[in-house]
Amino acid sequence: MTQKLPILYYLLWLAHPALQLAAGGVMFSRKIHRTFPVFFTYLLSQIAVFAITFPIFQWGEYALFFYAYWISAAISLAIGFNVIHEVFLDVFRPYHALKDLGSVLFKWAALVMLLVACVVAAASPAGQEGPLVQAVLTVQRCIRVIQCGLILFLIVFSKYLGVSWRQHSFGIALGFGGFAATELAMVALNASGHASEMTISLFNMVAYNCAIAVWLWYVLAKSPARDISAKLLVTQRWDQSLTDLQHPVAGDSLIPMFEGMVDRAFSRTNGEKTHDYSESESELVPPHVTGPTAPLQHAPTKP
Repeated sequence: MTQKLPILYYLLWLAHPALQLAAGGVMFSRKIHRTFPVFFTYLLSQIAVFAITFPIFQWGEYALFFYAYWISAAISLAIGFNVIHEVFLDVFRPYHALKDLGSVLFKWAALVMLLVACVVAAASPAGQEGPLVQAVLTVQRCIRVIQCGLILFLIVFSKYLGVSWRQHSFGIALGFGGFAATELAMVALNASGHASEMTISLFNMVAYNCAIAVWLWYVLAKSPARDISAKLLVTQRWDQSLTDLQHPVAGDSLIPMFEGMVDRAFSRTNGEKTHDYSESESELVPPHVTGPTAPLQHAPTKP
């Protein structure tokens, strides 16, 4: 299949696997692929997709390229959605209850997207691109919206989660979010008739190359440790509240009642002993002598 396309189009397309291979190599050499295995798989899958679709685009038939492109696009979207989940789990790693809640929400979001895609594919007219293309496009736009929401979420709530903009998870989300915003903007311009297909393709390729460059820069840079400050107390309270909801304490339990009775008994006994000791000592000390009676009681103890 021969297409007369500008040289810039081919150069931008050829830059995809080169940048992805560089980012994947750096991740493997620095063992970052162990922390983000799904994202590492995404980079390798994109290189494999290029190795399959580019030769078909140059020398194969259009029908073969059509099915190869859209099937690979569906697989890439599925892996990309799992990358969002992986970034979410890394951000909420210290907060187990919030992480469990987010996992449940992601599963429901995936189910809803699949249902919407099936409905759109079944309801699409026969004269359009076809049910496969309509389903993939619907899922693609849903995932792009989620990717934009993820980067906005990290920008707004990063100080409450202790996530720095120099961390790997933030860089992965930034690359996906920037490309998703550009692609959604191009879709809107195409729908309104303000941009041609070639212009949209060039802008999308430039945006995707920029996203890969962002990933490469982040994996080359050193990721700092999580910030532990007083601002995280709010998030810890959210996590503790969700934990209490998941594991409520029975109101009729006798253990808290017995613990309270023992604590009151010990406090009353210690209070009576201290009171007797003070009365006996007050008979030996003149009334005009003042000062701390028990300085060691308030002394700091060793950790």
